[in-house]
Amino acid sequence: MKMIKTEHLRDWDDAYANMAYTPGAEKLPQLWSEQAAAYRASGVRIDQDIAYGDQPRERFDLVWPDGMARGLAVFVHGGYWMRFDKSYWTHLAQGARAKGWAVCLPSYTLTPEVRISQITQQIGQAIAAAADHVAGPIRLAGHSAGGHLVSRMICADTPLSDGIASRIEHTLSISGLHDLRLLLKTKMNEALQLDLAEATTESAALNLPNGNPHLTCWVGSDERPEFIRQARIMAQMWDGLDAVTKCVVEDQHDHFSIIEGLTDPDSPITTAFVGG
Repeated sequence: MKMIKTEHLRDWDDAYANMAYTPGAEKLPQLWSEQAAAYRASGVRIDQDIAYGDQPRERFDLVWPDGMARGLAVFVHGGYWMRFDKSYWTHLAQGARAKGWAVCLPSYTLTPEVRISQITQQIGQAIAAAADHVAGPIRLAGHSAGGHLVSRMICADTPLSDGIASRIEHTLSISGLHDLRLLLKTKMNEALQLDLAEATTESAALNLPNGNPHLTCWVGSDERPEFIRQARIMAQMWDGLDAVTKCVVEDQHDHFSIIEGLTDPDSPITTAFVGG
């Protein structure tokens, strides 16, 4: 009999401490902000601050390709549902835009002002509003907490209408969180305010897929082990529920460098996002 050893994690704050394990991570937010601002100033057409609701952060930017859009690509940012906004990530639209897609970058209200379940509803509203501006297929991508949010769009209890949901070709969860119950054991839950009921409902890995969606879970080989585990369990759980799933562990990338490939139209992660 072959015994399979399982790594048992007990310090859940450490398990999710991405910046503590990434040299120079404290400089990254400023770098992202500068790169995003430079791309906005580069002359590409961007419609900024399109409202999808009444709250101040219920806004998205829409980055247009040079010709007719092939469809709508949506990128949802991370930050543990409590940090950042769309202004940090504009440059990540470069790869998809170069391939002819219109790219939506939404902001959303952060915790603790709202609960995670409310953010899920906001992202549904943002996608629906952006879909009114761009015809054709929809492709979703999200990073970290954003990976959770886009995965929730293809769950059986999706906030999207049947018409919008039917347009989604593929969903890419990059370093996504798909089982939120373990966050109950972290100090950051003081801001997230999760209880067991919400953590369970908001966990895509514990939910049912909406039909037979196509889902890729993408993660870096140098990430914290918990993020690799979350990617694998999501793909494995939904594979058994008749979704079309794939899990990719990309070599030599950490939790933050993993998204850099979205700036390159020829990178594997951009191809996973919007196709060839």
